[in-house]
Amino acid sequence: MIYLKSLLNVIDNSGALVVECIKVLRHKPKSCAQIGDQITVVVKEAKPIADGTTSTNKVKRKDICRAVVVRTRSPFRRPDGSMVKFDDNACVLINKNGEPLGTRISSVVAKELRDLQYNKIVSLAPKTF
Repeated sequence: MIYLKSLLNVIDNSGALVVECIKVLRHKPKSCAQIGDQITVVVKEAKPIADGTTSTNKVKRKDICRAVVVRTRSPFRRPDGSMVKFDDNACVLINKNGEPLGTRISSVVAKELRDLQYNKIVSLAPKTF
């Protein structure tokens, strides 16, 4: 579960490395985010911009962006009864239309994203778990 001030790893190539959750965008009474929920984040760490070269970084430190939670450390139950728990909290940065900012995703994502219509994120990921 992702709460206010939670730190998440960014697993795409948008330029951000670590982000902090500042708002959970939900219409439910809970104030925590789970897999597939959109959150508003602020970039805490980003890849350094090299001098004299064109940068592929789309975000820099202190930028405010939207993100989709793709992994959580908190265990959750799937409809078939199995419990799934990941090693870290991770997200993918998106724009307001729900399309990812990066062109690659470097790690696995949860397969629940396919049911939530994040097909572009699932197709960029090397593996769904």
